[in-house]
Amino acid sequence: MVHAPLRPPPGAPPVRINLYSDTQTRPTPAMKDAMMSALVGDEQHGDDPTVNALCDRMAALMGKEAAIFLPSGTMCNVIAILTHCQKGDEVVAHETSHILHSEGGTHAALTGVQIMPLRGPRGMFSADELRQAIRPKSRYAPPQRLLEVEQTANIGGGAVWPIELLNAVALIAHEQGWATHMDGARLMNACVAAGISAAEMAASYDSVWLDFTKGLGAPLGAVLCGSAEFIDRAWRWKQRLGGSMRQAGICAAACDYALTHNVERLADDHANARALARGLSQIPGVAVQEPETNLVFFDIKDTGLSLDAFQTAMRAQGVMISGLGGRVRACTHLDVTAPQIEEALTIIRAVLAKG
Repeated sequence: MVHAPLRPPPGAPPVRINLYSDTQTRPTPAMKDAMMSALVGDEQHGDDPTVNALCDRMAALMGKEAAIFLPSGTMCNVIAILTHCQKGDEVVAHETSHILHSEGGTHAALTGVQIMPLRGPRGMFSADELRQAIRPKSRYAPPQRLLEVEQTANIGGGAVWPIELLNAVALIAHEQGWATHMDGARLMNACVAAGISAAEMAASYDSVWLDFTKGLGAPLGAVLCGSAEFIDRAWRWKQRLGGSMRQAGICAAACDYALTHNVERLADDHANARALARGLSQIPGVAVQEPETNLVFFDIKDTGLSLDAFQTAMRAQGVMISGLGGRVRACTHLDVTAPQIEEALTIIRAVLAKG
């Protein structure tokens, strides 16, 4: 199998500590209760009250005029680019961005845009690097239409774009007549870490979305926000891509619950990530990138154990952990406790010592 996900091998031990991703979270009993008691209608007809309430709440949270409820964050990115751009346009983004690395080439296949990758440490680029990427307007060059940033930067180590840099690059884009889009998959992690509101963080961006299936713990759903005119046009692409739903209030209720109960507690995930990083830094041969939020990247090549062998050995001990770009990635979330961090460190030490 190449494309379909592999099921757990027969006889694999149960996963006791899941550091693979914050997408692995399970809805809590209280979240399930909220889902089961949700008022619902037909989302495509605009009469699902729970979806409407979530979209109104999200638009206010992000400081935008309107919002649209979608099944996934990837669909938010795809619809945003389809709405902002035409075929043959160019999007400027970091070389490690999600739209380049984790969306299956969909922007070449479906949106018809090309993406100019910019370099920079921690998943970010500077204002000077962006200025250097501006093309002279000519029939030989693709029209540059959109600047895209990812907050937090996943492959950058869960790094948080400073608000000053976000505003600086957005200003350059707007001076060129481009639109601006923020991939906010883990935006609330950034807001909690920086102590900045979502509205302030996204103020310079024409569109922004939030994923509820990561640290916020919902089973599915993301909300894309922007101007009323932008969201109106986004609805056409939602229909075309099969993103329109029916009694979606059951899912929107989980997202609304997450906004109320699971934002402030993201600070606990960040504290657990720092504790994990401290423990890893004390293991010989392990090089750790200091986490800013809930992602801990570390390199084990100097231990003599390969990434695949490490993951297999950890899984045999009931611990799931991911690899990305040749490094190990551990992700903390609401289903990972402080005692589990200590237990995971004990297992990691033993696996690496055994080699």
